[in-house]
Amino acid sequence: HPDESMRSMLLELLERRYDTASTVFCTQYAKKDWHQRLGSGVHADAIMDRIVHNTVWVDTGSHNMREHSTMNQ
Repeated sequence: HPDESMRSMLLELLERRYDTASTVFCTQYAKKDWHQRLGSGVHADAIMDRIVHNTVWVDTGSHNMREHSTMNQ
C-alpha cells in the first residue's frame, strides 16, 4: 500500500495531468480494490475521482502472465 507521501505525489501528478495529458495505469488488482489499496481516505477519494472520469478501460482478461511465464520455465 502506498504511504502518505506516495499518495500525495500521485494526487499531485494526476491533478497536473487531468484534462491535459494521458495517464496509463497498469495493475493486476481489480478496480473494486483500488480505493482500499490507496488507503481509503480523502487522498484515495481524490485519486479515484481523477482516475475513473474520462477513462478508457482496457480489460486484458483474467489470465495471469506471471503465473504463465513461471510455469513455462
